[in-house]
Amino acid sequence: MTVPLDVVTDLAHGGRWTSLRHGGREWLWRRDSPARRDVAPGDAFVDAGGLEECVPTVRGTPDHGDAWCRPWTRDGDADGEGVAETVRCERFTLTRRLRGTADGVEADYVLAADAGFRFLWAAHALLDLSEEAVLRAHEGAPTRVFPEAAPLLNRPWPDGAPWVTGPWPTPLGVRLDRFGPDDGTAVGAVVDGGRCCVHDGPDRLAFAVEAEDQPLSVALWRNLGGFPAGRPYRSTGVEPMLGRVFDLADAGPDDAARVPATGEVRWRLTVTADCRCP
Repeated sequence: MTVPLDVVTDLAHGGRWTSLRHGGREWLWRRDSPARRDVAPGDAFVDAGGLEECVPTVRGTPDHGDAWCRPWTRDGDADGEGVAETVRCERFTLTRRLRGTADGVEADYVLAADAGFRFLWAAHALLDLSEEAVLRAHEGAPTRVFPEAAPLLNRPWPDGAPWVTGPWPTPLGVRLDRFGPDDGTAVGAVVDGGRCCVHDGPDRLAFAVEAEDQPLSVALWRNLGGFPAGRPYRSTGVEPMLGRVFDLADAGPDDAARVPATGEVRWRLTVTADCRCP
């Protein structure tokens, strides 16, 4: 018998996915953050874990985007297309429809904005993973690694470089597909392609993002007690994305999604509790 993935979202506090459960396993890492209940647009990001809808940027301004600090609304009743959940921001409106499938969940998104509007979107999923967990992505895929990884290198970080590119899973000669024990490091990377799978003991969690004529990637946040300075904690993120950078301000011509003349961008996120390795 197939056991589906159960999803719980918190519309009042940024539309965050607060639970992603398969059988007896909770996949999402969460932390107690009482300040999250009272945030407003413009406030500093409050990390409560779960899966954040980061849009129109991940890093930069506003940190973790403009949707996490706003209430979402639920429109209409559940039907075959799922329930519509919407957040309205100053320059765009984002709507998602979540529905269960035989082996997981699908989320269909529509972002409406003026033609030419550029944005990043990430399903910023912080996962509760063991030290043995492995991330499978397409071997050899171009991977951008960001400057916080400098302590892992045996050479200086190139002056002024926003990232360094190499092949997955060892873009800088350092294996990034293993999560491992806490070692005081924090690494952010973005892997080209819209599919990946997490292996953790006997359990599997696969992500796939699909969109027409938009850049697709999977971001990795491997914080093994290296962030933030002074009060570090462990948090491990696997984040399907539209775009190829963390900060919209760093995006080149092909590094961000762009709204076409129709005024809408549509995409689908599929999450399954089986192995669909690239």
